[in-house]
Amino acid sequence: GLGAVVYITEVDPICALQACMDGLRVTTLSKVVRQVDIIISCTGNKNVITREHFNRMKNGCIVCNMGHSNTEIDLSSLRTAELKWQRVRPHVDHVIWPEGKRVVLLAEGRLLNLCCSTVPSVVLSVSATTQALALIELYNAPQGRYQKDIYLLPKKMDEYVASLHLPMFEAHLTELTDDQASYLGISKHGPFKPNYYRY
Repeated sequence: GLGAVVYITEVDPICALQACMDGLRVTTLSKVVRQVDIIISCTGNKNVITREHFNRMKNGCIVCNMGHSNTEIDLSSLRTAELKWQRVRPHVDHVIWPEGKRVVLLAEGRLLNLCCSTVPSVVLSVSATTQALALIELYNAPQGRYQKDIYLLPKKMDEYVASLHLPMFEAHLTELTDDQASYLGISKHGPFKPNYYRY
């Protein structure tokens, strides 16, 4: 990419190993908090970024949350008489320490993708197309096929939705030969993965 050094903090050893296998460095926030420029919380837990972390951040560090709710960042510890809050623009606050250090807090610790930007149109299109096809399937299904339950969409339907959106990216799929499809034990037209497969 653009040369960023990315650190991951993780409690789950399997997720940590996945990050390592993706070439990322796994460590604790306490070990790297003094040197990083941006901290993004995305854990689904509470008080992941604490006042102790904030006190050790460098001037100009940007802090935001992409996780569960505004509980991931301990904001109550920053609302003290000694710290000054300055609204720089909508969804951007500077939290200022007495010595002049500023930490940039985005969206007051709320979910950044919901507060500061909208979902890209392609994501909306994929979601709406998937939902529309699911409704068509429900409407056309013989009586008794579906009970009051939660069902996974057939992989073939997921693949169809994906294929409809590939032209937006000028993407072109490779087609399996008959011999390759036979070797894999699948149709050359899909589905390419079993229904239980998770991407």
